[in-house]
Amino acid sequence: MRHGSLQLDSEGRLRHFLSIQGLNHQLLNDILDTAESFAGVAEQSVKKVPLLRGRIITNLFFENSTRTRLSFELAEKRLSADIINFSAAQSSVKKGESLIDTVNNILSMKVDIIVMRHPNEGAGDFLAKHVNARIVNAGDGAHEHPTQALLDSFSIRETLGQVKGKKVVIIGDILHSRVALSNIYALLLQGAEVKLCGPTTLIPKYITQLGVSYEKNLRKALEWCDVAN
Repeated sequence: MRHGSLQLDSEGRLRHFLSIQGLNHQLLNDILDTAESFAGVAEQSVKKVPLLRGRIITNLFFENSTRTRLSFELAEKRLSADIINFSAAQSSVKKGESLIDTVNNILSMKVDIIVMRHPNEGAGDFLAKHVNARIVNAGDGAHEHPTQALLDSFSIRETLGQVKGKKVVIIGDILHSRVALSNIYALLLQGAEVKLCGPTTLIPKYITQLGVSYEKNLRKALEWCDVAN
């Protein structure tokens, strides 16, 4: 399975969420529409819905992360899931246990979903081939961070009404940014025009082949765009 390939279950739903690449326009919009239907949960007096009641989710983080891990944990609690938090720094991984061994030990606890952040590109794809659980990619190396791209697209929709036709500039270290790549895929899929801005040494050499343009001058980029990321 190449990065970004789409895996559906027998009911036509995503089995794993590993990448924005590979999603089609309708599926991406369905995900964002579903997110919109849950946006009001945070404003309720009881900030919970029973959607994932009885499901067990493991947050499996092989890299330190505060914002992403806490965001996932909060979302899982609001959907009424049971949660197991795993930190590689405090586990048998430090003694040489393999990724598969670690995850299979966790799956023996009847876990349904694994949210994983890993420093190696493709770790989620690899895991999806070997374990019987649904995998959500919370960032893999410099490859992708698909859930962050969903959040960025959702924010644009919420603020400007739609993503289609909007001019979005992504600024900074594009070469090493998994969020930037996921955003490029997501924004182009929704019909936005995307421009990159940053030092040439931090822009991937062939990135414009994805359908984005490049502007070295920050002031010009900001004057051009509707949204800066």
